[in-house]
Amino acid sequence: MNSKDRPPFPVTPSNKPNTPARLVAVVVTHNRLEHLKLTLARLLEASAVDLTMVLVVDNASTDGTGDWLAAQDDPRLLVHRSATNTGGAGGFETGMRQAVERFDPDWLVVMDDDARPDAGALATFHSEDRTGYEAWGAAVRHPDGRICDINRPSINPFWNRAAFVRTALGGGREGFHLSEKDYQGAALRQVDAASFVGLFVSRAAIKRVGYPDGRLFVYGDDVLYTLRLSAAGGRIAFDPMLRFEHDFSSIAAGQIRIRPLWKCYYHHRNLLMVYREAAGVLFWPALLIVLPKWLSKLRHYSGERWMFLKLLSLAVRDGLIGRTEVDHDAILMFSDSGYRDDSAPKE
Repeated sequence: MNSKDRPPFPVTPSNKPNTPARLVAVVVTHNRLEHLKLTLARLLEASAVDLTMVLVVDNASTDGTGDWLAAQDDPRLLVHRSATNTGGAGGFETGMRQAVERFDPDWLVVMDDDARPDAGALATFHSEDRTGYEAWGAAVRHPDGRICDINRPSINPFWNRAAFVRTALGGGREGFHLSEKDYQGAALRQVDAASFVGLFVSRAAIKRVGYPDGRLFVYGDDVLYTLRLSAAGGRIAFDPMLRFEHDFSSIAAGQIRIRPLWKCYYHHRNLLMVYREAAGVLFWPALLIVLPKWLSKLRHYSGERWMFLKLLSLAVRDGLIGRTEVDHDAILMFSDSGYRDDSAPKE
């Protein structure tokens, strides 16, 4: 199926004049200058009609990113330099807030520094009336064409009986994430959650649920935000014709341990918060299944089991009480890492 075969969009009538929507890109970066250069080049290839501005949030990079950005003179590029590394979550909250305040866009499109739209993807976004949904998720693939698994949109199995059954019968992530078939052709799918790589967010969505929670630092901020949008009545669509690439390499194929170890805290704490949002009244029964699975991961942390268990215990405590006011330096010290891995990818 090609774009000409696409079924009609379920649009909402609009009284807005027939003028191009103002689209602003928000890019969060931390110590990945070479990736950032590729991403900005791809974005700024788009015409001013397709992309109004690009706002880069530099999360206290130390690899020369700040100097390189300061030397750029493209009038559509604006840089916000954070005094400290606030993580991907903090970067997206800051960037989205500033983009709305400074440029008054109709839409934002958000991405990491190692992710970028395919050539023509932004023009494709503008080629359809997008007012039927408040957010749109892109089809994100690795540069070699494989689907980027961490960016697959999902259906909440606690809201969808078929997805719940597939997951309960051993489907795992395949039970509630979109499949290879969904990435083929041009058919739209309504989804409940999507990632912050190639997510187009409308002003209507921001009016409905506000901004992402930057206190989450890393992991899960995008899923929580889009789940809350869906729960509040906002509609999210997956459009396979909106194509992005994600040169994602911070987790190697087959890697079981989370690296660096301090990320275990954020991963498990934020995942508990995602489960609570997704499961509702079924959260506590689900927790009885989840916690033993997490404890079983101890076998993969030979030589670090005690530290993994300490981080997991702290994450569970804070996740259950919804504690997000955490000093990142304190987490680094608690993990007893012995160093600050300032070059670690933020996902």
